[in-house]
Amino acid sequence: MDIKHVVVLMLENRSFDSMLGMLYASDDSFDGLTGTEQNTWHKPGGLAQSVPVWKSPDFTPAAACIPDPDPGELFTDIHMQIQGLTADGSPNTGPGTMDGFVDNYMRQPPGDPADTPAPDPAAPMHYFTPDQVPVISQLAREFGVSDRWHASAPCQTWPNRFFAHTATANGYANNSPTHFPYLMETVFNRLDDAKQSWRVYFHDVPQAITLGRLWDKALTHFRYFEEDFVNDAKNGTLPAYSFIEPRYFTDPVWGRMPNDQHPPHDVTYGEALIATIYNAVRGGKGWVNTLLIITYDEHGGCFDHVVPPKATPPGGTAHDGFAFDSFGVRVPAVIISPYVAKGAKIRPAGETPFDHTSIFATLRKLFGLQSLTPRDAAAPDLLHALTDVARTDCLESIPVPAITPTQPQIARSAARGPNGMQHGLNVTAMVLPTAGANIGAQIQRLAATTDPTPPTTSVNGAAADIATHMKAFLGRV
Repeated sequence: MDIKHVVVLMLENRSFDSMLGMLYASDDSFDGLTGTEQNTWHKPGGLAQSVPVWKSPDFTPAAACIPDPDPGELFTDIHMQIQGLTADGSPNTGPGTMDGFVDNYMRQPPGDPADTPAPDPAAPMHYFTPDQVPVISQLAREFGVSDRWHASAPCQTWPNRFFAHTATANGYANNSPTHFPYLMETVFNRLDDAKQSWRVYFHDVPQAITLGRLWDKALTHFRYFEEDFVNDAKNGTLPAYSFIEPRYFTDPVWGRMPNDQHPPHDVTYGEALIATIYNAVRGGKGWVNTLLIITYDEHGGCFDHVVPPKATPPGGTAHDGFAFDSFGVRVPAVIISPYVAKGAKIRPAGETPFDHTSIFATLRKLFGLQSLTPRDAAAPDLLHALTDVARTDCLESIPVPAITPTQPQIARSAARGPNGMQHGLNVTAMVLPTAGANIGAQIQRLAATTDPTPPTTSVNGAAADIATHMKAFLGRV
């Protein structure tokens, strides 16, 4: 094994069962779906209805967006999804049952009836089959898949992405309200200390830029995906660590749809992104020295049947009253390298599952880095899953799904109200310092003021506002 480049793509809000639950038959070596799993819907009036897992018989554009509307993903939502309700519809205070996904979905506030369909209780129980998501499924079979990778916490996107970058969420269980400045020590700072290179490749705005310790490194370490990633991979100039963020917003100017797979975004655009990344890395000069990890920040309210286990708390202040002493719901994780055996089913050696801090645990062992928190110190790494000799039969390329949005699809997506992630990213862009500004002074101002309110209520408006602030931040005005 000779790994010099670790590349991570972190997508959005899909559970393991929803994306890969039917990859293999469920048995002792693969904890997937059997097709008999169900949730109870405690309907108004005291009636109860069983809602089973299901697949779409036809992979239509609408089916590629299920669940629509978006499930709940606040800390309280996820608590209900994991714990479930008792027979009389009251909160379950015992062990988790994974029986609360439908109940929570049907209790979400109504959306704009002109924009979103009426909620279907079956929506969060939907799963994709391997032929419907062929890119991630084929890569999982050609290389390795882990059915023991959990989100780091039963929380929204931001806390889980913070765990990927800092091995803590700094005590905050939700995206909002935002708490700028976020000044946690990061994996990127540890890499700097060890004289190891890194870059964040992004499409429209990187969530990683919420971390104030990275602001003075943006011009040299943050790169637009379309401009740089494929060339860097081709030329063998990828850094020791590459973290890739998908497109979170609709881009009506260039006719681009989000490729983050966040419900109800069409998963096929994310499939195309995965294929593009694999082909670039596989065809690049550094392939034989590369480990590529594809995972998701959190489950986004999509059903999974495995109860999250207890976790090592990262320490620090529990601002929202949660000690971060349990993992979140399982998320997909595909492990790709010439040092991964074909068809590998990858599990940690001990009882502690993989989570997002396993990325840093792997980097620590590869590059001799110091730990960030007790959580990453306890996390299993991926190196035991790698072989000593590189394979020579690795898939040379994978077809990139051909998908072109229609103008009505673009217009509808752009006109929607921002989801919680998009709203938080809009706030992030508004607090970024402009290129050449005094970063320390900006951090002090943020610590003493209330975070701003975005001026727009549409995805299109938020994207335009973010683009303006990002250009000023990166000195591209």
